[in-house]
Amino acid sequence: MIFFRKITLIVIITCFTSCGSHNSMENFYAAHKNDNQVSAVRVPQFMLSLLSGISPEIEALIGDTKDLRYIKFPSTTADKTDFLNTQMNIIAGSKFIEIYRKNDDLKRSVIAVRERKNVVKEILIYNNNAQQATFLYFNGNFDPIKVREMAQNAKFDELTNGLIQQFNIQSSAIRND
Repeated sequence: MIFFRKITLIVIITCFTSCGSHNSMENFYAAHKNDNQVSAVRVPQFMLSLLSGISPEIEALIGDTKDLRYIKFPSTTADKTDFLNTQMNIIAGSKFIEIYRKNDDLKRSVIAVRERKNVVKEILIYNNNAQQATFLYFNGNFDPIKVREMAQNAKFDELTNGLIQQFNIQSSAIRND
């Protein structure tokens, strides 16, 4: 009986630790950046200065960014869409505060932040339109009022589009050299 309890405890601990591997954006990004049909961008510091020219609001936000990651998945089946929505919920979990969420069947739009005292330390923006899913992640020190204004004015969408455009320009310039 004691042996059975020990085995059960080991199995439960193993399940929790294996399921917990995606509990951070770092682990999630590392686990999925090499998946088939995935676009993944981790923006280096020199490129952050290029992105800051998109708008004054973006420039103010980018100036305080230490880590910026973007990952795009195909989401063309209900199972894949459900999987990605579940992953978003796991990453955000109890560590983030959702400041915006829109659910439309399996489609999702979520903006979540992680605060420390009066500073937003992490921002996670997730969109899934049942064709593709995107995760945009910021780590740094951000003014909560600016973050809220940017969320209300769809400035994060503008940043996502600028990031993709800038990355495409950089990629084509590298290929042409």
